[in-house]
Amino acid sequence: MKINGKEIKIDDLVENIDINNNIPKKRKNGIVLRDSDIEILKRYDIDYEKHSSLSSLIFEIEEILMYETDVEDLEKLSEELSEINYYNYTNK
Repeated sequence: MKINGKEIKIDDLVENIDINNNIPKKRKNGIVLRDSDIEILKRYDIDYEKHSSLSSLIFEIEEILMYETDVEDLEKLSEELSEINYYNYTNK
């Protein structure tokens, strides 16, 4: 298959995708996170297990974002979690 003029093999793409790493799972504390989310949180020493809600986890992330720069992965995670929190836990 050609993508943007480059020959790409589907098998090569599939090998680089870790499906299990991107499946949201309900954790012991009831918060739903992907393994890849937890890896990002660990990088910034955020203990997701001490939080009882997604809102409090987002709050801790936002506190870090106020003082840190060049943390695009954490910023993206914050946006994703905020969106999940809004659509799943906000009364509309």
